[in-house]
Amino acid sequence: MPGTSRDLTRLRTAITAFFALDGFLFAGWVVRIPAIKHQTGASAGDLGLALLGVSAGAVLTMTLTGRLCRRYGSHQVTVVCAVLLSLSVALPPLTHSVLALGVVLLIFGAAYGGINVAFNSAAVDLVTALRRPIMPSFHAAFSLGGMVGAGLGGLVAGALSPTLHLAGLAVIGLLVTAVAAPTLLRHEPPSAPTPAPSAPSAPSMPEASRRPQGRVRGLVIVFGLIAGCTAYGEGAMADWGALHLEQDLDASSGVAALGYTCFALAMTIGRLSGTALLERLGHGRTVVAGGATAAAGMLLGSLAPSLWAALLGFAVTGLGLANLFPVAVERAGTLAGPSGVATASTFGYGGMLLGPPAIGFMADWLSLPVALTSVAVLAAIATLIGVATRRAVPN
Repeated sequence: MPGTSRDLTRLRTAITAFFALDGFLFAGWVVRIPAIKHQTGASAGDLGLALLGVSAGAVLTMTLTGRLCRRYGSHQVTVVCAVLLSLSVALPPLTHSVLALGVVLLIFGAAYGGINVAFNSAAVDLVTALRRPIMPSFHAAFSLGGMVGAGLGGLVAGALSPTLHLAGLAVIGLLVTAVAAPTLLRHEPPSAPTPAPSAPSAPSMPEASRRPQGRVRGLVIVFGLIAGCTAYGEGAMADWGALHLEQDLDASSGVAALGYTCFALAMTIGRLSGTALLERLGHGRTVVAGGATAAAGMLLGSLAPSLWAALLGFAVTGLGLANLFPVAVERAGTLAGPSGVATASTFGYGGMLLGPPAIGFMADWLSLPVALTSVAVLAAIATLIGVATRRAVPN
């Protein structure tokens, strides 16, 4: 079990590497979806059904991964899932039918969902041991990895086939895993330091874990709802932000693409500064401030008559949402360990799945700008939940 500051620093570096790798591999796959659609001859509807394999695999695996982490340890499960994720990212270009694509995406989604639960559980243990709110820094690594993966994919798309590109990503993934895995496998997850007797007002983690089971389960679900509200906004911005700018504000396709870039960059900046923010405000007030900021930003982004005002709104939304998901997952893990992380992650992934189609239906019934205000509504709900639960778990 790691006990020195150097050991904990090495663990933090290794876990950060797996977060970044996850974002890198997932983004690398996403940018090659159009080429693989063409390769398989899939219609838009067929492709949508095949892509559900990623979602189904992730959701089905998350609860199981929580149990595996309790039995075998989050470090071991992280390494196994990283190997599976690296290998499975190379499979989609090898398929030549929609059915085969859906099957391999089910495998890819299972590995993706599994590693998200496992390394978030490992991160929660480390946060507890360090007694510093560093969870946003791990999610910033995921965002940065995604930006690098997407950028690299855009650069090589014209030069490399999807098969060579994704095979290269698989090799990179296995190399990163080989370098980072020994640190995780050598050490058991750290435990929380014993609090000093002179500070009875700060409840220790064991005290928190002895709360009545029903109340713990309820709080975990509440934090899962915060994660879901946040991920709903992320999915909505990824799928509908550019279309809103192009369709409703007459932006060119190049300028419209800046919408998600502004959002993603602001979210990354927000997560990089998240530790300092949490140390200053605490978890409860960070959720309240972040949710309120995101709600205001999305109202501006969806309803502003000016393109540049909308871009500003997207950036403000990214800053507001940045730390809500990391805080929700950490709080759920603090209460219930890997099971709490699995529950919150499942809610979060469900929100990301629900967002894009829900906005599509609302856009048909009303309009796309009005539909996008649902992101602001859910951010406001997250704010209210934050107000109600800010004293539920010690900072």
